[in-house]
Amino acid sequence: MTAKTPATPDAAALPEELTEVVLPGVVEPEGLLLRRRPVPSPGPGQVLVRVAATGVSFAEQQMRRGRYYDQPPFPFVPGYDLVGTVLEVGEGVGEGVGAALVGSRVAALTKTGGWVSHALLDAADLVPVPEGLSAARAETAVVNGVTAWQLLHRKARVRAGQTVLVHGANGGVGSTLVQLALAAGVRVIGTAAERHHAALRRLGVLPVDYRTEDVPARVRELAPEGVAAVFDHIGGPGVLDSWRLLAPGGTLVAYGSASTRDDTGSKQWPVLKLLGRVWWWNALPNGRHAYFYNVWAGRAFAKDRFRARLRADLGEVFAALDRGDITAQIAAELPLDRVAEALRLAESGTVAGKVVLTP
Repeated sequence: MTAKTPATPDAAALPEELTEVVLPGVVEPEGLLLRRRPVPSPGPGQVLVRVAATGVSFAEQQMRRGRYYDQPPFPFVPGYDLVGTVLEVGEGVGEGVGAALVGSRVAALTKTGGWVSHALLDAADLVPVPEGLSAARAETAVVNGVTAWQLLHRKARVRAGQTVLVHGANGGVGSTLVQLALAAGVRVIGTAAERHHAALRRLGVLPVDYRTEDVPARVRELAPEGVAAVFDHIGGPGVLDSWRLLAPGGTLVAYGSASTRDDTGSKQWPVLKLLGRVWWWNALPNGRHAYFYNVWAGRAFAKDRFRARLRADLGEVFAALDRGDITAQIAAELPLDRVAEALRLAESGTVAGKVVLTP
């Protein structure tokens, strides 16, 4: 298979330029730059994807502040995930595989580089997108969906009939997580601002207002014997309450440090401190478990295993979307040239679900 394979016979004239969003340093959202440059050709094992949807995750909110644990040096292109269509394939993709990929709809976890109109990706990192899903709906399920699935089924291993606590139940990961949990027959307590409570109740969630209520006391009222799992993206001192709310045999899964987003100083220290607590808790002979989860963890050491799990787990989430077990939570759809507005909206805390960019 050679490079420069057009998607369709009448699409031989591929675009000459792409548009990308550049984060030049620690800036306000309006400081993001739009840049145009030549569209590159895919190398061996690579594909060129026309991006139909990418999104704003909490990672980008931290990155623009220079607060994400292992972000690359400035300047760089943010964007943790994307959905699009394969336009070209490079050599070495596989006999017959490359031809089948051209024109197919795919998703990919990128960590950075997703805020573009066209992306070069390794063919091995692609996950097929079902025909019934729009690009925006599928986009809500990539980093958020696979994170929620793995938190629930690979880390906490919840079972029907158990009760769990989800912090930020209205957020990008949280809104998917509560739906996957409910679909699995799990009782869900979710923290969120009061304006989101009606929507959460309609889903079947027991909402708790983290702004006006004593969260630990209210959770103990709802689950006197403790909860089987707590999913905590907040970090900071509150993670101690999350640990204390566990029932015997319960599991705490910490997957972020949102409480430190606007802090100054070392960006590594909040994560290292949390990792230290997790290590200590697991050393205690109390039958409870704690994990610090990052969707990207393990890729550097076991790339094939990482890809296989991503393909399997994201496939499960896409299937759940397709069946209607979960609903895509789209907070807003905005074009790439309105990325500053999109980032401000995501950071406002006023919306439920994910803000999607449509290049």
